[in-house]
Amino acid sequence: MTRTDPARLTVRSPADLIAAVPYLLGFHPADSVVVVALQGRRIVFAARADLPGPGDDPLDPAVHLAGVIARQGAESATVLGYGDASGVTPAVDAVRDSLTAAGLAVLDVLRVTGGRYWSYLCDDPACCPPDGTPYDTGTSEVSAAAVFAGQVALPDRAALTAQVAPFGGPARVAMRHAVDRAERKLDALITAAGEADLLGGRALRRAGIDAVRGALRGSRRGERLTDDEVAWLTLLLTHLPVRDHAWERTDGRDRDIALWTDVLRRAERDLIAAPGSLLAFACWRAGQGALAAVALERVLEAHPNYSLGLLLDDLLRRGVPPSQLDGWPANRPPGVLRRRRRRRDP
Repeated sequence: MTRTDPARLTVRSPADLIAAVPYLLGFHPADSVVVVALQGRRIVFAARADLPGPGDDPLDPAVHLAGVIARQGAESATVLGYGDASGVTPAVDAVRDSLTAAGLAVLDVLRVTGGRYWSYLCDDPACCPPDGTPYDTGTSEVSAAAVFAGQVALPDRAALTAQVAPFGGPARVAMRHAVDRAERKLDALITAAGEADLLGGRALRRAGIDAVRGALRGSRRGERLTDDEVAWLTLLLTHLPVRDHAWERTDGRDRDIALWTDVLRRAERDLIAAPGSLLAFACWRAGQGALAAVALERVLEAHPNYSLGLLLDDLLRRGVPPSQLDGWPANRPPGVLRRRRRRRDP
């Protein structure tokens, strides 16, 4: 799910909307049902779910999507299904019914595949021929405007997932050695802390704050952390006061996203929970819900009970707009989130 980018995309036809969807999501959808929500004539939100598989109840994603869209303050929506009619039709029918039940006007319901689209709400062969209406996103003014505005549409969701995938080969071996060195450094720090500093808590916090500040300063200058710096930072981020210090200083800035993406991709698997969650938070703040979701998938696959990952997972799953929580987490309203294990795909 993603709140739309501030760039204005003028949509005048179904073909324009189809051209806009990949830029609203961040990738070209396939075997998906997508809901585009509007306030008046302005697109405010887009959400996606996989088409239900054989034996799945199409009502499950439909009710979820309708609830998310309704929470955006939307007035109307268009539903698009990507794939064969056998998979798309029951899914979009269920979504349309759920949106209507939630009080939203459904402007159109489209099936998109093979360079053509069909409307479920129009039976006039003059404008909606039985063999579908061809479209070409490559020549669309909407696509050109999105690219000019700096928006990106990756080929598919796998390409999005690759953006947060771990580095392998020599880079992974080098990081293992760096973590070994960082662990020895951490042991020495705790040993030197003294009896008055229980378990080295104060020393860990001081070292963590220094590491976070150093990473953020380097990021502002366009510098990349060394392997030793990444290893040391990720170890210290396992200390919750350090993690929270980094969290309070992370927003939706490009440099925050770049920093935590790099740290997540280089971190050892047992140390990805904090940097992956910080990346997800930065992406959510920037309106990049799809990238936030794939970062959280990595976190929760490796650390299914990580509290910050679960809370952010709930934010995305419920489609909470970032604007509703400005100043968060430093001014986090109590009880604003509910922990949930599973998230629908954006």
